[in-house]
This record gives sequence, structure tokens and C-alpha cells, in this order.
Amino acid sequence: MYATDKGPQSVAVGDLNNDSRLDIVVGNAGSNNVSVFFGYGNGSFTNQITYSTGEMPYSVAVGDINNDNRLDIIVTNYYDNVVSILLGYGNGSFANQITCSTGQFPYSVAVGDFNNDNQLDIVVTNYYDNVVSILLGYGNGSFTNQITYPTGEKPYSVAAGDFNNDNRLDIVVANAESNDVSVLLGYGNGSFAQQTTYVTGRYPQSVAVGNFNNDTGSEIVVANAIGNSISVLLGYINIGFIHETRIPSGNDLRSRSFATGDFNNDDQMDIAVTNMNSHSIGIFLGFGNISFTTEATYSTGSSSSPYSMAVGDFNKDSRLDIVVANYGSGNVGIFLGYGNGSFINQTTYSTGPNSDPYSVSVGDFNNDTILDIVVANQGTNIVGILLGYGDGSFASMIPFSMGYGSQPFSVVVGDFNRDSKLDLIVANDGTDSLYILLQTC
Repeated sequence: MYATDKGPQSVAVGDLNNDSRLDIVVGNAGSNNVSVFFGYGNGSFTNQITYSTGEMPYSVAVGDINNDNRLDIIVTNYYDNVVSILLGYGNGSFANQITCSTGQFPYSVAVGDFNNDNQLDIVVTNYYDNVVSILLGYGNGSFTNQITYPTGEKPYSVAAGDFNNDNRLDIVVANAESNDVSVLLGYGNGSFAQQTTYVTGRYPQSVAVGNFNNDTGSEIVVANAIGNSISVLLGYINIGFIHETRIPSGNDLRSRSFATGDFNNDDQMDIAVTNMNSHSIGIFLGFGNISFTTEATYSTGSSSSPYSMAVGDFNKDSRLDIVVANYGSGNVGIFLGYGNGSFINQTTYSTGPNSDPYSVSVGDFNNDTILDIVVANQGTNIVGILLGYGDGSFASMIPFSMGYGSQPFSVVVGDFNRDSKLDLIVANDGTDSLYILLQTC
């Protein structure tokens, strides 16, 4: 577990001291600084070193701003109306901040080369002004004065990508209060076309870019905070985006989590979702053209309130199965798949009284080629491992304490020290910390 300062809001990773090991930087909105954690390369980190920023740093990014092959830190300061640039010395230390003016209430930041001069530039969303600021870099750590472009209402999140395949970076912005995204196509000289907007679900808060249908264009995915939906906007090479594909999961079902996989073995991606209010999971089978069947639901039990889910083949029949963390009933539920898109009714395994299981993931934790389950139990401050038998059944949970008041709410699996053994990173809501558990046997 690694303590940050007050109010951690954003995180970025990079090699900040040139030792070929990933480090972590965190923006602490409550203490007006950033925390830097240096990695040892074995999955552990130093205690934090803090560097002062402006007032209420919300978003953080890393990049080599002054072309010295050393990563620098870029931070938006919400109440100061500036971005802070902390130039890195390459040994893990940073110069005092240099500030550049933005609009009012800068919220999110991204970096990219927007004028094709091989120097990194900055884009910032200004929440109050309803604009984005473009700051073009000179390559020496300094920037031009901002150029602004209108967005929708209350721009919350920003990302960059080439949406029209012209080798020029474009910008997409999630506008929280106008319920849309703005796409600003780049001319490659640091200027941008006026926004084109595309409707999303209600209160879009986060935006990301990727290729989700294996074509040559980039797509946009948006998380909508209100309305229980994720919006996917498919890209066309030369005309922008079609309107979103929104997949409803029912009225007031409060869909909390989703996972994807090919549940009916037709080589098309399907979607599974947890429905907290209806105590069920929903399955949407994909046709391969971003359209889906009507939702088929499976009960997770009375008052179960499922929060999180993961997929894997738990009984080695080459068919995907599902595991669900049932927050309300204190268990994990297993749905074994028939391979045709339908599932056996769930089998449950207890996570303990008042455990409030919040997050679940899968991996082979004992190197027997059989998938196991890890679950973060917020109510009892423990992470539990359920070892799989390979026939779809599991042993009782083995608990690992995260400490008093930790309230673990998210768990991620990976080999963080490159020893071919799966490790865990746990986010603890109660102590504002990350807990790294390295597997030793």
C-alpha cells in the first residue's frame, strides 16, 4: 500500500528517472501537489516525493516537452486557470513549475504533436468557458499563448487521435452538460476546424480512442455517468463519425459494469452487463456490425446487487463463462456458458458476512493452467482468492487483509515484476492508496 497526499484525482505512468522501470505520478487536488512513486522493477515502489503545483490539480499527463529524452509532467490547476509544467532532470527530480495560462477551470489535459513539428503540444478542456485551449510547444519547455476553440457545455475529458486518416492529430471532447462529444479535425499546422458534435448518453465524463471494429479508422468510446450506457461512435475515413450506437439495458436497472467476449462462438463480440437494481446480468449477442440482440437476463439472486464482472473459461470447455461480484448478498456468482450465448443458472461462493464484494477479476494464480478468481471485499477490508478446480467449481475463498479501513474497491491482475507469476494491484477507497501484492510462490 502506498499513501498519496490529499484528494488524488488523476494518475499517469512513465519512466521518470531513466532506469527502464515504470514510475507513477498522481495529481492530488486536495493538497495542491503531485506525488511521484519510483518503481524498483519488481512491482514495488518508493514512498512518494511531492512537488508543488497550482491550486486543485485535477489532471496529469507525462511527455518529453523539451526534447532532452527526459519525461516531464503536465498538470491542470482548476482554480488557478493555468497548467503547470514540471521539467524532469532525468534522475527522478523535477524543476519548479512553470505555468501557462488557460481558460477558466481547466479540467483535463492531453498531449500530442498537433502541428507536425516533432514537438509536443498541449490541449486542455476549460470547464467554465466551454472551450479547449491549444498550447503549441517550442520544444524547449515553453509554449505559445493559448488558442481556444468552442466545445459543448462543460467539457470534461479530452483525447487525441487521427479520426480521418490524414496523418494529422484531431481532438475529441466529452461535454458533460450538453450530452455530446465535440470532434475537432486538425489541419496539421496547429489549427483545427470548428467542432462537429455527436450525441451521447447523459453526462459523458470520460472519452477514449481506439479501433473497435478492425477497420482502418479510429473510433470513440464514451462513458456516460447518467443513463447506464456507454456510447461507441464508429469512424469513417473521410466524413467523421456516424451517430452513437447506444445499447439500453432497461429502465432504472443501474447497470454497473460490463465485459465483452464471444459468448456464442460466432467470432463476433458480445456484451455482458451487471444490472444492480434488477439483481441480474444481461447478455447482448453481437451481429458484427455494432448491433445486438435484445437483452437476455439471468438472475444473480434476491437483493444481490451485482457490481462487477469478469469472463473466462472456468471449466476448460472452450466456452466463455462469467463471474459476478454480488455486493448485496456477499458472494461471487459463476455462470457457466453453453457456447451458444446462453448460460447455466449461477452457482455462488461466499465471500463472508458483510463483505460487500465490489470488484472481481480472473487469472491463474497458482500456475496450474486453471483460472482462479480474485475479489475485492469493501466491507471487510480484504481481497480474496478462489482457486479453480478446472471443472467450473472453486475452493473456498482465501483472504488477504488490506488493513483497517482500507475499503478495497478495485483489483487488477498482471505480472508486475516480470517473474512469470501473476500479481495484484488493489485500489483502496478508504485509505486513498494502492496496495501491490506480489506472488512469491
